[in-house]
Amino acid sequence: MDREHVIVVGLGFGDEGKGAVVDALCAAGPVSAVVRFNGGAQAAHNVVVDDRHHTFSQFGSGTLAGVPTWLSRYVLVEPIALATESRELEAIGVADPLSLLSADAGALLTTPFHVAANRAREDARGDGRHGSCGKGIGETVWYGLLEGRTAGEVVEEQVVLGDPGPAPRVGDCLDPRALRRKLDALARFYEPLIGAGPGVDDLVELYRSFADAVRITTGDEAGRLADAGRLVFEGAQGVLLDETYGFHPHTTWSTVTPRNARELLGGRNARVIGVTRTYQTRHGAGPLPTEDPAVLARFPEAHNGTGQYQGAWRAGHLDAGLLRYSVRCCGGVDGLAVTHLDAGGLRVAAGEELLDMPDPLAYLEELLGVEVLVTGAGPSRADYEVRENRRHDRVDAGVGGRDRAAVRP
Repeated sequence: MDREHVIVVGLGFGDEGKGAVVDALCAAGPVSAVVRFNGGAQAAHNVVVDDRHHTFSQFGSGTLAGVPTWLSRYVLVEPIALATESRELEAIGVADPLSLLSADAGALLTTPFHVAANRAREDARGDGRHGSCGKGIGETVWYGLLEGRTAGEVVEEQVVLGDPGPAPRVGDCLDPRALRRKLDALARFYEPLIGAGPGVDDLVELYRSFADAVRITTGDEAGRLADAGRLVFEGAQGVLLDETYGFHPHTTWSTVTPRNARELLGGRNARVIGVTRTYQTRHGAGPLPTEDPAVLARFPEAHNGTGQYQGAWRAGHLDAGLLRYSVRCCGGVDGLAVTHLDAGGLRVAAGEELLDMPDPLAYLEELLGVEVLVTGAGPSRADYEVRENRRHDRVDAGVGGRDRAAVRP
């Protein structure tokens, strides 16, 4: 591949293998930084390098390749979980992980208040659960929309419980008095839903320690990083969970498409790589049109299981229609990353037909009209290949392609 900036986006319901793709790109180098451009601590990107395995949540998936991470203003930062992840990385040999991390001062903070409120709402839904990860993501975004609102108003289908204050942000961790005011308001706001909650004094101390350990950036950090070297933008979740294009209410409160990354780049060139497995998966509640228990039984999952709030791991056949829809939502892609190529006996839903797919790479290139630029045939970095592109075409937002590359059963 050439040395343009790269935006990595999942084309499914998440869990496509974005972390392993980012790690492969960083290992192939040169990459000066990984930029997170959406989501928060609910990300779970698995990277395996030799005998080391880590599930990346807030650190970028290039960390084991020695590439630093910048958390942009579009990321929800959870300092307590971040400290835990740092210790996990130290345990597998990463020296001083927090020195590899920086965060935008404008990024929203996810606090224990948000997490508790998220879980309380999801518990109250009973059988109508949305499939939340229980990490406070939606609650963090929602509270960030409330400044100037009053009790009783309905915002994004949720009733405002009391009088909200300004949302706490990463930059507030540098100013304990401002941070305390915002956390006090947050605690009062959520008390009717979750009770007393954690102690504000303890949180102020924790977040001040976070500010001492992590470089907090202001201004056009994205532009400075982009002009200094090649960036890989690491997306979280998948387009089919996007807050605008996903299937509500089983969606994330996050823009999963490349829009945020493009805005951060300010018109600089970048290539969009869409990531897909060779079969369809999703966690928890929501539609999965090609779901097949036989697929779930045939392809055991080493790093995914049933989550308390997220729900069960599910699998089915690749869905050509959903893939093309995801590409359109992205405004087109410049190439593909295809993972789980070690899976055999693959089939694809093309319209109302279920077709055999003996050569998934050829099929996907034909279907979407772009090349496969990264392949993955196993869980480890050694199973991934970053390919040199033979052409520089780009599929537009209309996505052409045909389904004839598959073979009818």
